[in-house]
Amino acid sequence: MRWLKGLILAIILLAVLLIGILFAVNNQQALPLNLIWIELPAVSLSVWLLAALAVGVLLGMLAMSGVYLRLRTLLTRAQRHNQQQRKELDRLRVQEMKELP
Repeated sequence: MRWLKGLILAIILLAVLLIGILFAVNNQQALPLNLIWIELPAVSLSVWLLAALAVGVLLGMLAMSGVYLRLRTLLTRAQRHNQQQRKELDRLRVQEMKELP
């Protein structure tokens, strides 16, 4: 089963690599990027699109880091509270055992 998972992953990675190569080959037109206040040098379209993708991924990760940290904090608090509840339950079980004749 493990080898099947590895094989599927290898096929997916190979397909993504092939699509990336085809994308780069088919988008060789060099064009400058005008950002209103600055004009960036002429580079192939595939470079600009991949750069935009990378910037978007990084901005998305940055935007979600606040949510991730908040959820991580809530999880830590819940685990700490759960541990305290378990200790209290164990203490009550031991106390109940001592009270039995």
